[in-house]
Amino acid sequence: MAITTHDTETDVQDRAILVSLVTDKIKRTGIDPELSLQELVQLAETAGVEVLDVLRQNKETPDSRWFIGKGKVEELRMAADALGANTAIFDQELSGAQVRNLEEALDLKIIDRTQLILDIFAGRAKTREGIIQVELAQLSYLLPRLSGQGKNLSRLGGGIGTRGPGESKLETDRRHIRDRITELKRQLDEVVKTRELHRERRRKAGAVQVALVGYTNAGKSTLLKQLTDADVYIENQLFATLDPTSRVLELAGGKEVVLTDTVGFIQNLPHDLVASFRATLEEVNEANLVLHVVDASSPMREEQMEIVQSILQDLGAAGTPQIVLFNKIDLCQPEQLEMLPTGTGYLKISAFNPEDLTRITEIIADELAGETLNFRIPGDRGDISSLLYRVGEVLETTYDENDVLYNVRLNKEDYDKWGYMLADFVDQQ
Repeated sequence: MAITTHDTETDVQDRAILVSLVTDKIKRTGIDPELSLQELVQLAETAGVEVLDVLRQNKETPDSRWFIGKGKVEELRMAADALGANTAIFDQELSGAQVRNLEEALDLKIIDRTQLILDIFAGRAKTREGIIQVELAQLSYLLPRLSGQGKNLSRLGGGIGTRGPGESKLETDRRHIRDRITELKRQLDEVVKTRELHRERRRKAGAVQVALVGYTNAGKSTLLKQLTDADVYIENQLFATLDPTSRVLELAGGKEVVLTDTVGFIQNLPHDLVASFRATLEEVNEANLVLHVVDASSPMREEQMEIVQSILQDLGAAGTPQIVLFNKIDLCQPEQLEMLPTGTGYLKISAFNPEDLTRITEIIADELAGETLNFRIPGDRGDISSLLYRVGEVLETTYDENDVLYNVRLNKEDYDKWGYMLADFVDQQ
């Protein structure tokens, strides 16, 4: 989905120069500027932008007027003229005033990293929830920058209100945007309540939930499709999946779990986007187990893993049991494979290898497995027998007169949840 202007009847292909400013603050945060810039190239290409060149600048602090230095602005203008660029994409967030000043000086459309990500999300959102979340994030981003939006304002569809009597266009725009944000939040609250009802229903049904998380384009959707035959969109692009997809996965022994694919993480994920998608991301908090899918072939593998762990920490899910799946080993060089951690909690896989898929279901079953208990269930208590099959792994069944004897493996969390119904049927013999 290309970022396009709508000033004419024909959409114009974006031909962009990418700009990265590395400040002392960025160096102190530990953010890798080169990783971020490589991702910006991928983001631009995902959005359908033709990347013509990349400009870098090291500076103690951003310039309050131009963000980059005045000399670099002139260098950017000359490069744009020489290459025929019509857009400049900055790897950091810009203020409204900086956007306006750069547009006036360069006669280019000015986009920053956050806007670019929001554009991609806008093109990928398909469900009502996803569409609401993206529009809310876009408007939350736009509102404080409204005075700086010149060429870009029409990109959100135009018509954000009409001139009111005695009001400037800017004031009217602000009022309508605030009203729209209020309405979107109301709609999102309704969706969140519905999502919570679904979660509660799954909890009451004893459903065990497993969440796929990972850096964008690590292969989560492919893994979901391979494990469950899910009909999900798969593409070698950033943020190919936006809306969470849940499917039932049958483990060895017949136990079923709910496997949920989540939106991919990325460095410098926009704050407004995280806030808007929090209800979706909180699916991770409901999980009994997290599968952290890693692109083992990525040269930035370690940095990407750290970013995922940091976001899980922010979501409050850092303490959830986790298995790391090093995916795409078929694309790895031998030296890359040798550097991958081994042992408990790690698995090297290719999502296209049937043997690896079997190993994943086995390790999920092992991780979720708990102690083995014997239950004596009267023959007329089919509800309890059914519950055992739902929440545990029935290893053996025998019959004793009017009772059915079950040998069942139950994890601690499930027993804590359902013990009040099962405790009277535990066979101590």
